[in-house]
Amino acid sequence: MSIMEMRWGLIPDMGSYTTWRSFVRDDILRELTYTNRIFTGEEGKELGFVTHLSDDPHAKAMEIAKEIASKHPQAVQIAKDLINKLPDMNEDEILMMESIGQDKVSRTPNQVEAVMAFMQKRAANFVD
Repeated sequence: MSIMEMRWGLIPDMGSYTTWRSFVRDDILRELTYTNRIFTGEEGKELGFVTHLSDDPHAKAMEIAKEIASKHPQAVQIAKDLINKLPDMNEDEILMMESIGQDKVSRTPNQVEAVMAFMQKRAANFVD
């Protein structure tokens, strides 16, 4: 792995900085951007660039996708939106967005189904 753009006189783009700023330390990002040093997947995981290492990355990705798809769909959508907005919000805005999101999913048929499926040790049957 590498951040290679400087090698060609360019800067990383396509949203790289907006993504990296939330999971890579500033000093690491600077070093890798300025030097173009190649690093392994294992080091990438230690640095925060990599979530999982797998001999079969497609199978691992599908396993994670199936797990996510088994959750309350609106809760996943709201959580995703909140996580995407975290870097641009202050604590009060985050707490308000959590409260609004929780209100949207609490006591809905899908939320009740999530609880019942867990208690009955079965797959949930969500409706859109």
